Amino acid sequence: MRILCVIWFSLLATLVTAEEIVLGLSSDQVSIDTSFDGSEILIFGAIKRETPIPEGKPVEVIVTVAGPSEPVTVRRKEKRLGIWVNTESVEVDAAPSFYAVVSSTLLGLSLNDVEDLRHRISIPRAIRSVGAPMNITDASAFSDALIRIKSNADQYQLVEGAVSVDEQTLFRTAIKLPAALTEGNYATRIFLTRDGEVISKHETSIYVRKVGLERWLFRLSRDNTVVYGIMSLAIAIAAGWGASAVFSAFRR
Repeated sequence: MRILCVIWFSLLATLVTAEEIVLGLSSDQVSIDTSFDGSEILIFGAIKRETPIPEGKPVEVIVTVAGPSEPVTVRRKEKRLGIWVNTESVEVDAAPSFYAVVSSTLLGLSLNDVEDLRHRISIPRAIRSVGAPMNITDASAFSDALIRIKSNADQYQLVEGAVSVDEQTLFRTAIKLPAALTEGNYATRIFLTRDGEVISKHETSIYVRKVGLERWLFRLSRDNTVVYGIMSLAIAIAAGWGASAVFSAFRR
């Protein structure tokens, strides 16, 4: 019996690793300077197989790119006495600063709910919100609002049918990064799925960092807040004085 178990697990491991991902990136680093207005990362690769492709069961490819996660407070606004005021709020424990999901077909066709829950692939699954105050009866509405706000800013993206798969072997896609990026490692995952189940996964990362003046200002704001505050105030005063001088010159 023990020998049969060993043989069974060996066969299972062979089936699990029958299709593997060989990945390439156009760049594994993005530099942000004062002229940065966004970037595009080309992700491409191939599927290495030890066995023939199952007939009638095409492979699908899903790519996700996630920026550093951070807690986010989502507030609800209501109009009272003609004024919009904050009423209720929910603390989202961890939400990616940037999150993109790109798939070779409709996400619902290439991934079932169980696999989505296990790997946290879709945008709602990527957001971790443990709980909400007892007085909040519609906590999911706050997560939906966060997704809507981030999507409008192009920081959350779902692009279906944008991964090209050639001959069930080669795949490629491009991820558009917006101008407003948080510095850090952007976890990049590639999933192969068949019949809605994940059959292979590969992980890598893209490092986003500030350079030049952007880097200096970022470090100054973190390491010496007093100097940064004084400098910001001086710049604001100088800008105000300059605008006033120009306006006065035009009036004369």
